[in-house]
Amino acid sequence: MSVQDDLAAVKSCLEELVRTVGRLERSVAAERGVAPAPAAGRAESLVTIPDAPYDSGLWTDTDDEGLGARDRHAP
Repeated sequence: MSVQDDLAAVKSCLEELVRTVGRLERSVAAERGVAPAPAAGRAESLVTIPDAPYDSGLWTDTDDEGLGARDRHAP
């Protein structure tokens, strides 16, 4: 099998797993007499990050990762 075939098989298995878990959740909710929670889609879990620069006041007491503090030089 090629890598592409393997990836396609994994994707198919994951999609089937998601469908099966959804059915299981609905079944358990029905047995408990609870309304099933709405299915969470991928679009709802996305977070938009603005292109505007961050407020520099947020970074006044931080170190530059791997470079040390602002008033000292890297080792």
